[in-house]
Order: sequence, then structure tokens, then C-alpha cells
Amino acid sequence: MHALLLASALLIGCLLAVQTSVNLQLNKAVGTPYGASSVQLSVATVLLAVLAVAVGTIGAIRLVPDVPFWHLLGGLASPLYITSGILLFPRLGALAAVGLFVTGQMFASLGLDLLGLLGLAKKPISLGIVLGAVAVLVGITVIIRSQRAAQPAVPPPPPATGSGGGSVATATAPAVAAKQSGAFQGGWILLGLVAGAVLPIQGAVNAQLRKDLQAPVTVATISFIVATLTIVVVLLLLLAFRRTPQPKFQPLGAMPWWGWLGGACAAAYVTATFMLIPEIGAATTVALTVTGQQVASAAIDNSGLFRLPKRPLTAPRLGGLALLIAGSVLVQLT
Repeated sequence: MHALLLASALLIGCLLAVQTSVNLQLNKAVGTPYGASSVQLSVATVLLAVLAVAVGTIGAIRLVPDVPFWHLLGGLASPLYITSGILLFPRLGALAAVGLFVTGQMFASLGLDLLGLLGLAKKPISLGIVLGAVAVLVGITVIIRSQRAAQPAVPPPPPATGSGGGSVATATAPAVAAKQSGAFQGGWILLGLVAGAVLPIQGAVNAQLRKDLQAPVTVATISFIVATLTIVVVLLLLLAFRRTPQPKFQPLGAMPWWGWLGGACAAAYVTATFMLIPEIGAATTVALTVTGQQVASAAIDNSGLFRLPKRPLTAPRLGGLALLIAGSVLVQLT
């Protein structure tokens, strides 16, 4: 039975990588990442609400007015994480994007544990934690550097012509283009780290809400209700200021069936973690889910699954993946 629970934790980690990958098809159909996130979160909310009704815990919602307001804010992390995945997977690849998520997740969870924030018990630092953190940093650095090395060089622009018809030297143009490209990638890297960092914060806040309500599935439902309302408000504001295209819902009918799995993966992940943590412990659950997330993202990248471009698992990327997994396990189990 214990082995089955461990395998389940590994599997739900894989679901996170699958969730982000299939959401790209949802984004392609809807035409805006914010609209796609709204659809995906709505699907997850409905599934969790049905499950809460089925297990008979939906009535715990009546206790919400009595809980501290900040205990209800865990859902704010989900729109950021989901939308970031939609934006980052096609730009950085599944392995690099998930590696950034995991790195942000590891260091945020370390901060929460070492400082005893958001109701968590304070943990002392240890050699294993330090070695694990270094391994995670080295691993993600290796993956990002190998990703950059695999990208084609930016082609220089055609030379400008002067008044006499001769060409004007533009030797600095490629350097400027490369600098701008690096700055943009730096922004995407930062987004990936922040999106990963909000997940353990979300978990800590939702844990406080679970203590208030004593109903894990209902807590997940409330978290996704908050997430859905948040991304819908963001979408409406962006539409009002014409910062995103109008969502298109008609193409959803032509989307592959697996394009709808993002909401189910999200609901399954949240529900399973609530059920597994009391059985096998929080550290083991996080270590296994993070490992599954990274292994699945590597497989998706290497095989080009879910219509993503193939990114071969080269020796440097494989080494970076191994360091990420080893570091994650060390941090969580030390």
C-alpha cells in the first residue's frame, strides 16, 4: 500500500507537466493565454465542486466568513503559474520551464521553512539543505545554458544604404539584437522563478484554510474559485485596455480531446496532494511530485509530445536534470 502511495505522488507530479503542455492547445484555440487560463481554471473549479458535493464536504463553505481573510488568498497563485506555463513552454521548452518552476519552488519553500513563515514550523539549516540548494542552482544553470547554446544565432539585419547607394556599416546591430534577446530571455527566466515560488506559498496558505474548515476537497474548491475570479478580472481589465485579443470560444470544438485535460490535471493534483501529505508526509510528497514533474517534462521535450517542438535530451540537459532531481530530494528529505 505504501509503495502505491509513493507511485501516486510521482504520477501526480507528472500531471503538472502534462497540464501545462496541453494548456498550449487551449491557448491556441482561445487565442489569448488569459482566456485559456480562465477556461482551464473554470473546468478545474467545476470538477472540484462536484467532488466536494460527492464526498459531502461542500457544506464547509458556510464557515468561510469566520476565517481570516488571508487564508482565502492561496488561489491567487494558480493564475500566475498556469499563465506563466502557457507563455514559457513554447519559448524555453518544457524541461527548462519546469526547471525554473522547481528552482523557484525549492527556494521559496526553503525560505518558508527556515524562517517559519505563514504558520509553518521553523526548521534549522543543514548540510543536506545547502548541498541540495547548490545542486538545484547548478542544474537549472546547466539546462538554461545548454538551451541558449542550442538556439540558432540571431541573423544580422541587411546593411543600410547611404545617400550614395553604398552600404553603411552596421557592425553593432547583431550585438544590439543579441543583447535585446538576452534581456527578453532574462525576463522569461525571472517569470519562471516567480511562478514556481508562489506554489509553496499557496500550499502554506491553503494549509491554514484546511485547519479552519477541516475539509480538504472544499479547500481546493475555494482555492480554485478565487483563482478563476482573479484571472477573469485580469482578462476583463486587459480587454478593456486592449492589451490582449478577444477570446474565441468557437475553435474549442476543433481542439484535440486531450486539450481539455489541463483542468482535470490541476484538480487531480490539488486533491491528491491533500490526501497524500497525511499518509506519506509533506517532504516525501513534494520530493516525489517535483521529481515526476521534471521527468515528465524531459520526456515531453525529448519526444515532442502534445504537438510541442522536439528538444533532444542532450548530455548537458540530462546532467542538469539529474542535478535538479538530486537537489530537490536533498532539500525536501533532509
